[in-house]
Amino acid sequence: MFKNYFKTTLRGLWKNKTYSFLNIFGLAIGIVCASVIFLWVEDEMTFDNSHVKKDRIYQVMGNWVYDASIRTFSSTPYVLAPSIKSDIPGIKTTCRTTEDPTSKLFTIGDKTLYAQGLYADATLFNIFTLPFVQGSAGNPFPQLYAIVITEKTSKKFFGEDKNVIGKTIVLDNKQPYVVSGVIKDIPENSTLQFEWVAPIEIYYHANPYLIHWTANALSTYVELSPTANVAAINKSLLNYIQNREPAAINHAFLFGMNDWRLHGRFVGGKQSGGRIEYVHLFSLIAWIILLIACINFMNLATARSEKRAKEVGIRKVMGAGKGKLVTQFISEALFLSFLAACIAVLILYLVLPVFNALVEKNLSVSLENPLHQLLLLAITVICGLVAGSYPSLYLSSFNPIFVLKGIKLKTGSAAFIRKGLVVAQFTISIVLIISTIIIFQQIQHVKNRNLGFNKENLIVTETQGNMVQSFAAIREALMNTGMVQNAALADHGTIYDGNNTSAIDWAGKPATDKILISQRLISPEFISTSGMKIVSGRDFNPVAASNGMDVLITESLEKVMGKGSALGKILLTPDKDTVYRSKVVGVVKDYVYGNMYGKPDPVMFYCMPQAATLLYVRMNAGIDKEKALGKIEAVLKHNNPGYPFSYQFVDDQFNAIFVNEALIQKLSRLFAALAIIISCLGLFGLAAYTAERRTKEIGIRKVLGASVSGITGLLSKDFLKLIGLSAVIAFPIAWYVMDRWLQQYNYRVEIHYWVFGLAGILAIAIALLTIGFQSVKAALMNPVVSLKAE
Repeated sequence: MFKNYFKTTLRGLWKNKTYSFLNIFGLAIGIVCASVIFLWVEDEMTFDNSHVKKDRIYQVMGNWVYDASIRTFSSTPYVLAPSIKSDIPGIKTTCRTTEDPTSKLFTIGDKTLYAQGLYADATLFNIFTLPFVQGSAGNPFPQLYAIVITEKTSKKFFGEDKNVIGKTIVLDNKQPYVVSGVIKDIPENSTLQFEWVAPIEIYYHANPYLIHWTANALSTYVELSPTANVAAINKSLLNYIQNREPAAINHAFLFGMNDWRLHGRFVGGKQSGGRIEYVHLFSLIAWIILLIACINFMNLATARSEKRAKEVGIRKVMGAGKGKLVTQFISEALFLSFLAACIAVLILYLVLPVFNALVEKNLSVSLENPLHQLLLLAITVICGLVAGSYPSLYLSSFNPIFVLKGIKLKTGSAAFIRKGLVVAQFTISIVLIISTIIIFQQIQHVKNRNLGFNKENLIVTETQGNMVQSFAAIREALMNTGMVQNAALADHGTIYDGNNTSAIDWAGKPATDKILISQRLISPEFISTSGMKIVSGRDFNPVAASNGMDVLITESLEKVMGKGSALGKILLTPDKDTVYRSKVVGVVKDYVYGNMYGKPDPVMFYCMPQAATLLYVRMNAGIDKEKALGKIEAVLKHNNPGYPFSYQFVDDQFNAIFVNEALIQKLSRLFAALAIIISCLGLFGLAAYTAERRTKEIGIRKVLGASVSGITGLLSKDFLKLIGLSAVIAFPIAWYVMDRWLQQYNYRVEIHYWVFGLAGILAIAIALLTIGFQSVKAALMNPVVSLKAE
């Protein structure tokens, strides 16, 4: 029986090549699209799975309670980890690390290069799964200045040398370190990323202020015992810091590794979604595109029902029951789906590198992977069953007497369903078009926002060696190149969050008020170099030493300090047992940093260039940037030899902030295009079939004087009505979806009505081009041939 079905299917495919191509190719595109999305979803869902103890690993986070809000940060005190390990039952192991990988210069013989790494406790290698290929996790740091590196870093440092334990490398041209271990390269889908690790004690010796409970500057990780009660531990952590430092306003809690990647957004001190929303969204889109591909199959199969009516009639007369006919047609659909899946696998291998570049991942498909086999099989079977379900039930229901007598079949319900499926296809396509436009608008809206500083022609480099001490000479030499407008020092990036405090006081401030204020340590040239504006008062004096305890503040801080000007007011900053008095000498226009969608926190600027970690250089506008960078590099190498020139453009840093939004924009654009392509394949097939069915009518109309344009319009109008209906249905759906998406952003674009009109016109134009080809072809046919064909 199945052998007969197989032969019939192959014969039908060969006889109807166009129909077969549209069905198989449409399904193949749908399967490819779904496959790449599910590979991306798999990567997201398996993030951090390389760590064996994932279910028992937690990061200690903190909720900072302020007057206007509760903010969640990962910064914790240096002294927290050993204290909670000894005090709180259930905490098996603790580990401290610096918060973000830091770039350091390494010298190996005559080779110098930068590498990103962390300072951490030795227990890092007990908590996280970081297998050693040289050395031992039991004793990773046998001495203070020891360092553990990854295999990739080992190759960068020492080439193909397989035994690097005991070799010496020099960090920042100052301190020799001994390589004490080499670990396997960390998987890309791991939150923890670094090229090297050195003992946390080195960082502490360089920053002795960390001994205080108010010094929140590190990340703290814990491994819980298998029987630990997380709720009980969180209860113990809630006021743990306050019991040791009453002035502290941060309340600690555990944040599980299972949630780090997908549930990492906090609002008001509580988890509120995160990347999991993108996982759900893209998974839904994958199934929707598969559905669109299946709709094509249903439409074309039912549209061509008259071609198979006699076959069904004869089979029924010969004794085939409805069940056998349904089995036959479902089998045909599954076979087509199988062919589409085979083609999809070939296409997938071709397009995956392009998709990886788009999403900035290194995804791969392996047919040896049981999960990938199961997923591909599931997609194939689902497509076959869904695509073949309605056609099989419809075709198997034909009355054999009517069919064999040549009585015209009633196809009203089938035609209605076909139209409904076309409407569904284009409704989805139009929603995706509208979403793509609005997402693009939102990103551009924020990117074009007045930031309060000028990010163009501004580069930043980390201060290395004696750059801070030699800054005056470096700045003068840079200005003398004729390529540089200004240069300045700062302790934190202009567009990023930095140090902040709620302990600053002033006359008239209620003792209970807790206002988060960011602190920036800069050189006198920073305001002018960054392009910020002084709205009242004055900037720092050019000579740093003459500024004493003068400070600059932003407009938002001036407002919270009370009515009237803040110039001349005194701000009190506690530090250990001392309270520093700072005089406000200038007010800076608010600028955007950290959260590009929100309202910036108030900022205080101190003239303390000696604490700088970054050098900003403003290049002149309209110059050759490559030439200017060469001049800047020459100056820095001359004044600070031994350190390679490494830099970033601030506008590149700014664009990198929108990586998630940019990903949504790219993928929505891609998926919208694919949905339209698949929908148009089906529309093309339906238009071809409609023209074929009306061949005699077209011939008679031409004989009676109908024009080509008139016949084209006649054949197109029914389809265009369906696209118009799709637009009407899609508009409210798209508005609802995008309005909800925009609600997560405080600074957002308005949804404009013209977007819907543009999407509708675009969909109709695409559909008209698709239908028009077949319509014009039919209208141009010689009426003599048309009438003979019947």
